[in-house]
Amino acid sequence: MASSNQTPEQPDTLETLNSGLTNLGKRIETNKRAMGIAMGGILLVAAVTFAYIYLYRIPQNNKAMEAYNKVELSSMGNDSISANAYKKVADEFGSTTAGNLAALSAGESFYNAGNYAEAAKYLKEFSSSDEVMAANAKILLGDCYVNMKKYDDAIDAFKSAVKEADGNPQIAPRAILKQAVVYDELKKYGDALKCYESIKKDFPEFTFGNGLSVDSYIEREKARM
Repeated sequence: MASSNQTPEQPDTLETLNSGLTNLGKRIETNKRAMGIAMGGILLVAAVTFAYIYLYRIPQNNKAMEAYNKVELSSMGNDSISANAYKKVADEFGSTTAGNLAALSAGESFYNAGNYAEAAKYLKEFSSSDEVMAANAKILLGDCYVNMKKYDDAIDAFKSAVKEADGNPQIAPRAILKQAVVYDELKKYGDALKCYESIKKDFPEFTFGNGLSVDSYIEREKARM
């Protein structure tokens, strides 16, 4: 009886094994196709990236730098002419390094020419990981707003400059000082006082260039209040 009970199990075991091997083969084949598709996608992305960098980005950067250097060399001290020349480069090559620099140069030139609205427009387009350049651009943007009597925007720009300066002992307190001047213009003497106290606390070595100490400004704001 024991022998007759075991015999029927053999075909089931072989059938199960064959079925498992068949399913495994199908899974392997499916995975191979999926891997092939994935590899094809990776190769396509790599090819597109390569084409973008070497067939477009690098030539575009080279053209932008050439155009920027041409303006640099041909600038004859006329801010209006220079501003418009830099503007053209910034508009055409804004996504490149040279186009970014052209935006800064356009902003500076427009500011010097007294066109504060255009200066602000291009200064806002400029960005840099260099804390000195970034902070000075924000300070100049704030100066544009001051000249346009957009005092709230000016304060925001000067605050942004302080952040960009990241503790620079010359640039950060200069931006804070400009905030204080705007607050005085708005008769917000308490806010101006906070600015001067911040300079005294965080940048005690900063000099105002007119012989006065920060304590003189602090006392002045207290008297105004």
